[in-house]
Amino acid sequence: MYELQPLPYSYDALEPWIDAKTMEIHHSKHHKTYCDKFNEVLGKHPELFSQTAEDLIQKLDTLPEDIKAGVRNFGGGFINHNLFWNILGPHTGKIPSGMLLEIINRDFGSFDVFKETFNKSALGQFGSGWAWLVKDNSKKLSILNLPNQDSPLSKDLTPILCIDVWEHAYYLKYQNKRAEYIENWWNVVNWSAVETLYKK
Repeated sequence: MYELQPLPYSYDALEPWIDAKTMEIHHSKHHKTYCDKFNEVLGKHPELFSQTAEDLIQKLDTLPEDIKAGVRNFGGGFINHNLFWNILGPHTGKIPSGMLLEIINRDFGSFDVFKETFNKSALGQFGSGWAWLVKDNSKKLSILNLPNQDSPLSKDLTPILCIDVWEHAYYLKYQNKRAEYIENWWNVVNWSAVETLYKK
């Protein structure tokens, strides 16, 4: 069965940009629920526990019909949050460097253009969902937003950066000010982790 992993930092590590109470509720309540419900869904076909959650999401269309929606929603929520926690961190830079910056400049023209485009994608997501920076099979980067807990893996894309724009990710501190949350989120992006994901 899948387990909820502890955060790689304390709940208050991303202060003042993301508050400790939001992090605690987001991880120990919301993420845990996705994990528990994902295990519950897969309990109907326990042989699937032998595969990684990412593999199941990637081949969603081949899964039994009675669990397909559950895996998409709860499995998606499980792996999306796993990625989200790991591309964040305290004491990080506001912009990447080295190879990753070169790749972003290549595919978007400049980091400023990339950031503006990503912000618009995150702000423009209607209702709940995520904005993603993804790599395709040719290693080119692009930005997309997806609703609910849908994952780029289901579209044969590799996610390397994401922002959660479900209201539970920011509402305690920012209320309806999603734009302010998005702008402050850049202060806690762990670019080293993002580059590692790109290289995989």
